[in-house]
Amino acid sequence: MRGQFTGWPEQAMDVLWQLQGEPTHATRERYRADRERLVRQPMIALLNEIADTDPRYEDFSVWHYRTDSWWWQHQGAVIRLGRKIEIGLRFDLDGLRIQGAWWYPDPGQVDMFRKAVASEGSGRELSAIVEDVRKKGYDISGDVMKRPPRGYPTDHSRTKLLRHRSLIAARPLGCEEWLHTSEAVDRVRSAAADLDALLMWLVRHVKRAA
Repeated sequence: MRGQFTGWPEQAMDVLWQLQGEPTHATRERYRADRERLVRQPMIALLNEIADTDPRYEDFSVWHYRTDSWWWQHQGAVIRLGRKIEIGLRFDLDGLRIQGAWWYPDPGQVDMFRKAVASEGSGRELSAIVEDVRKKGYDISGDVMKRPPRGYPTDHSRTKLLRHRSLIAARPLGCEEWLHTSEAVDRVRSAAADLDALLMWLVRHVKRAA
């Protein structure tokens, strides 16, 4: 029976505090069990709760620690919605952060994205979606070319979007008391709803490589 999410214990912050900087191998091993119990396992419980709300969210992964100290200091997780299209979560000393991303594209996906952006109907739709997400407080970023891609007019009305080779919308959710309660589930659900139109546009238009 999987554990129900009740928030990250306050001691989780203490563990992450001990892992700041460049912790030695001995320090990592000393805190490994506590980090698993207090930091990673709550993230798994959170993702299970989120998956129960929508069958699209059932394919998820919660990362292990690897060898780089960064992975010990930041607990990451992803919910996969399509090929290279996902919701990402990160818990660390700054609190909880969410992003919706299409990145590290497969061959052919960038061409599919550009064609959809250039098309009047789908392109206008994406432009409006991105602007709406931006107004909700999300930073829009990605791998962006300095110039418009070949084959598209330099004065295209959506030239900024055409320059993208990946697209990411991200924002911090905060580091308040709700992190230590089940309220975090509702916070993540609300943020996932903010990102839904963007991610579903990407699923429709770039899910499969050409």
